[in-house]
Amino acid sequence: MVKTYWKPGTIIYPLPAVMVSCGEKEEEYNIITIAWTGTINSDPPMCSISVRPGRHSYEIIKRTGEFVINLTTEKLARATDWCGCRSGRKYNKWKEMNLTPAPAKLVKAPIVEESPVNIECKVKNIVELGTHHMFIAEVVSVSVDDAFLNDKNAFSFSKAKPLVYSHGHYFGLGKKIGKFGWSVEKKKKKKK
Repeated sequence: MVKTYWKPGTIIYPLPAVMVSCGEKEEEYNIITIAWTGTINSDPPMCSISVRPGRHSYEIIKRTGEFVINLTTEKLARATDWCGCRSGRKYNKWKEMNLTPAPAKLVKAPIVEESPVNIECKVKNIVELGTHHMFIAEVVSVSVDDAFLNDKNAFSFSKAKPLVYSHGHYFGLGKKIGKFGWSVEKKKKKKK
């Protein structure tokens, strides 16, 4: 196998393309699109988002200490991209993209009503890394739209059609290949 070496960079792929909503009152509500996000702890449940300090949402999140990670879908692809390309200093992203700010359960930041999953977060720490600062946050509430649940009350990727991001491009997810542990699970014996 022949390998080509690239300069060090962010080649982990794909990443979720999420819309992060923030703000304490309606006149400052904003949405920023982020791909630098992820789970960082199970108990307590924690996640992170990384934001450039020059972004409009950065100061809002830093001041309020709260935000909501709103998962996106193929249907929300245009709004997801648009909210990442336009500044909340100049545009009301909610109105421009026909998105609905709805009350969250435990934080003042709104949820994006059209999102299949809303993850409410409270900032615990900010780590200044370089171009981006990482907001480390505890997950305090999760809401899932019932329309995206299967018959076992589990989240259905096939119904939601999640949107992911890789190197400047958005993609949908493909077919299911397996579940955690499927490669090592014992085969069930057939009853005679």
